[in-house]
Amino acid sequence: MRSLLPSSPVTGPGPARRWAMLGASTLAQAAAATAIHGPAFLIPVLHTQRELSLGAAGLVAAAPTIGVMLTLVGWGFLTDRYGERAVLLTGLGATTIASGAAARADSTTLLAVTLFLAGAAASSTAAASGRVVVGWFPPRRRGLAMGIRQMAQPVGVGVAAVSIAVVAESRGIGHALLVPTVATAAALVVVALVVLDPPRPDRSLTPAPNPYRDGYLARVHGVSVLLVVPQFLVWTFALVWLVDDRGWSAGAAGTLVGLAQVAGALGRIAAGQVSDLASSRLRPLRWVAWIAAATMALLGLTAALGLAVAVPLVVVATVATVADNGLAFTAVAERAGPFWSGRALGLQNTSQFLTASAVPPLAGLAVGHLGYAATFAIAALFPVAAAPLVPVRGEHPLGHN
Repeated sequence: MRSLLPSSPVTGPGPARRWAMLGASTLAQAAAATAIHGPAFLIPVLHTQRELSLGAAGLVAAAPTIGVMLTLVGWGFLTDRYGERAVLLTGLGATTIASGAAARADSTTLLAVTLFLAGAAASSTAAASGRVVVGWFPPRRRGLAMGIRQMAQPVGVGVAAVSIAVVAESRGIGHALLVPTVATAAALVVVALVVLDPPRPDRSLTPAPNPYRDGYLARVHGVSVLLVVPQFLVWTFALVWLVDDRGWSAGAAGTLVGLAQVAGALGRIAAGQVSDLASSRLRPLRWVAWIAAATMALLGLTAALGLAVAVPLVVVATVATVADNGLAFTAVAERAGPFWSGRALGLQNTSQFLTASAVPPLAGLAVGHLGYAATFAIAALFPVAAAPLVPVRGEHPLGHN
């Protein structure tokens, strides 16, 4: 079965406009990330100024993520049905309104509800912005383009990290939540000015068989779920490990983790470019899985032995464990086609979000009972399991995707 995506965009805007649409899609996803992940940086102020317990503050901060998990597939269906531009404009507009309402919320309950609605609206960008990139870029440029688009999440989280916590402490929660409000409003304007729906076949004339019939997409989803485990283990515990086990100051550890995130974002671009050069998304995805497995095993071993090389290895692990995201995302969109990729990408993101939400508490238990080194080493088993599951033999040549 072949997807219905055109092998190359034969009509429409020229290269400059396509790169502009890539920029607009990346901006939309980054702005959405500030709305989804930014409230996590409100936890200290919610705890000290509103006198919430850390558990209650964490629940409020998690409200946008809950909204995302409940709506990703629905937004994907709407993208399949009504197109990328309409979904982006509707979702970004609703996110701006909900974030603005959260900035004015005068009770904790209202704050949690409006943050939930902001997250639910912001999840619209996940499938729609990715489909803009896949639809307007030819197969041998999609990997690079999607790698650039996949930088959006760490960029958005970085913007939130350097702004929301500082503003919340100095000016209050309401002013801090103007950051995602302004970001999504700006993205809304840019999308309205730049983004066009990619071409797609006439629905009434073109059959759109269920792409899940052969198990290919299910295997890609499964691989992504397995690879999320070491990714979020490193994201969650690298800083704490540097402070607790290596004796670093919180400031120095935070700086290294921030630099590692930047390197990880660049790694996503590199992985996408490699997939273009290799004319394959899934062979590089399997390579990334083996590299992640080896890196996590070495990190566990060197951490257990107290070797200095463990510190640069945690940076390498940060890069290796995020490099798969753009490859899998692109592979799913290419195989699912224009009438199914919204839902398929929604399922891809939902499964990853659900797994990611389980990693911190379970890994915390493992660290408490076994220590950091053993937990890092155990995490290597997940990419080991993922590598043979990658359906390389079922992949179509890029020109046929």
